[in-house]
Amino acid sequence: MEGFGLPMSFGKKAKTAPQTYKAKVDHTKRSEPVKAASPPLASKVEISQPGPSKTTALPAKADHEDEDEDDQIGPIPPSNSEKESSGKRKADGEAEAEESDEDEYENEEEEVDRTPISHEIVLKDHTKVLSALAIDSSGARIATGSHDYDTKIWDFGGMDSRLKPFKSFEPNGNYYIHDLSYSPDGHNLLVISGTLQPKVYNKDGEEGMEYNKGDVYLRDMKNTSGHTAEINGGSWHPTDNSQFLTCSSDSTLRIWDVENKRKQKQVIVVRSKERGARTRVTSCAWSPDGKLIAGACFDGALHIWETSSNFARPKYSNENAHAKNTETTGVVFSRDGQRVATRGGDDTVKLWDIRNIRKPIAIATGLDNLYPETNIIFSPDEKSILTGIAAPKGQKGGLVFLNSQDLKEERRIAIGEGSVVRVAWHSRINQIFASLPTGGLHVLYSPYSSIRGALLPLSKLPKTAPRDPSFSSVDLKPVIYTPDALPMFKDQGHRESLHQKEKKAKKFKPMEPVKGAGRGGRLGASETQGFVQTLFPSELVFEDPREALLKYAEKTDKEGEE
Repeated sequence: MEGFGLPMSFGKKAKTAPQTYKAKVDHTKRSEPVKAASPPLASKVEISQPGPSKTTALPAKADHEDEDEDDQIGPIPPSNSEKESSGKRKADGEAEAEESDEDEYENEEEEVDRTPISHEIVLKDHTKVLSALAIDSSGARIATGSHDYDTKIWDFGGMDSRLKPFKSFEPNGNYYIHDLSYSPDGHNLLVISGTLQPKVYNKDGEEGMEYNKGDVYLRDMKNTSGHTAEINGGSWHPTDNSQFLTCSSDSTLRIWDVENKRKQKQVIVVRSKERGARTRVTSCAWSPDGKLIAGACFDGALHIWETSSNFARPKYSNENAHAKNTETTGVVFSRDGQRVATRGGDDTVKLWDIRNIRKPIAIATGLDNLYPETNIIFSPDEKSILTGIAAPKGQKGGLVFLNSQDLKEERRIAIGEGSVVRVAWHSRINQIFASLPTGGLHVLYSPYSSIRGALLPLSKLPKTAPRDPSFSSVDLKPVIYTPDALPMFKDQGHRESLHQKEKKAKKFKPMEPVKGAGRGGRLGASETQGFVQTLFPSELVFEDPREALLKYAEKTDKEGEE
C-alpha cells in the first residue's frame, strides 16, 4: 500500500520525530524571540549565498528586461577584449570587497550575544518545589532537591530521550531539601535538609557520612559539637575538598572537616542586637579564594568574617542590610571578593562593596521573593547578576538579568508557570539552569555558544516516530494468559482416603496438658495441685434453694415426731 502512495490507515497520523541533529535542536527552540529581526527591504530581491559578502541586490523589475531588449537605446556593446579587461578589474574589485566583507563578518561574529537563552530542555521528575540545585565542576552531573523529600542525580552523558535521573533517594525521610553543594573535585555531595545534621554522599548518591548534632540544653554554642536547630544552608569550600560550611537557626555558622563527623572544626557565633542576642542565619557563602565567609541573618544583618581570624567578631558588618524579620535568601561574592550581592526577602537585590559596607552601591526593588531558597548569582563574565522572581499561580515566573554595576534591569525572560526559585549558570558548558515550583528544571542553552550538557541527550532522541499508531505496541498493556486459573482447566484432585483424613485431623487436635514438672516453658502439674482440686469441685452443680430448705424441714419434722 505504501508503495502505491496509499495511506496505511485512516484517521489522524502520528507526528514524526525530528530526524537530523539540527532538527532536534530546532525542536527545543524557545517560542519567544530572543532578538527582533530587522524587516527586509521591499524594493530589492536578495539572493542568499554563504556569508554576508555573497548577498547580491538586484532590481525588482529585472524580469521585464528581456522584453525590452529589441527596443534598447544606448551605446554599442563593448568588444570581447574590452569585456576581458573589464572582467579582470571587476574580479580584483570583488576580491577586495570580499576581504573587507569578511573582516566585517568577523566583527559581527564578535558582537554576537553569547547568552544561552535561545533553546531549552526541561528535566521533570520532582512533584513539588525544586528547592535545591548543584552542578559539578565539569558540568556533567546535576543534583536536585525538592520539597517532595527526594534528591535526584542526573547525568547528561547517560541520559536518553526520556530525560530522567539515574539516582533518586530520600536523605532524611520527610524533611525538605534546603541546599545541595558539590565538592570542587565533584566526588562528594553535601545535602542540607530540615534536620540538625548535614550529610555527605558520594557522586553516585551512596550515603557516606552523617555528622553529629549538638546538645540542645547547652546555652553556649561554642561548647556544642553540632547544630542545635534546623540547618538552612550549606556550601563546599571553593578549593579545599575537605571542608564545608553550614548555617543554622541556632545563630551559628560551622566549618566542618569531612573526615571528622563527631565535631565541627570551627564555630562562628552570630550575636544579634535583638532580644536574646540570637537570630537565624538564613544563608551563607565562601569567597572564591576561600578567605572570606559571609552570612545573612533574619534580623536583616550582613556579616563577613576572615577565615584567618578567630571568628570572635566579623571583619565587616551591616546590621541594617535588609528589612528586619525577613529572610535574606541568597548571598554571593564577586570573583575578586570585593563585592557582595544579596537577595532579600523584602523583594530587593542589593550590591555591596565590603570596603564600605555601611551603604550599598546600588539597589533593585520590586523583585518578588516567595521562597526561602531563592538564590542570586553572578554571570561568568560578571557583567550581569541573575536571580529569579516570583509570580502568582497560573502566571509565568521570570529570570532577571541585572547590570552588575548599577543593578539596572537589562533583560527579563519568562521561564515557566510559577516562580523561579534556583538559578545557576555554569561557565564551562555555558548553560543556564532555572528551577520552578512545579518540580521542573529548565536548562537554557545556545547551539552556537554552549557545549555538551543539554546537547548530549539530544543526540540520543529517537530518530523516527511510529509510522502509524495501529502498528505501535509501545502503549499496549501486556496480556498474561493463565489457563490453570480457570475451573474448567483445573486438574481434578483424588479423593482422600481414611488414613489421610485421620492424619489431617491430628494436625488440628488441641494441645494436651503437660504432666509432671513441665517442659518447653509450660508449667506441669505439681504435687499439691491434685490435693487442691479435691477440695474444690471442678464442676459446680446447680441446686434449687427451695428443695434444699424442704430437705431440712422434713428432717426437723422427723426429729419432732420421735
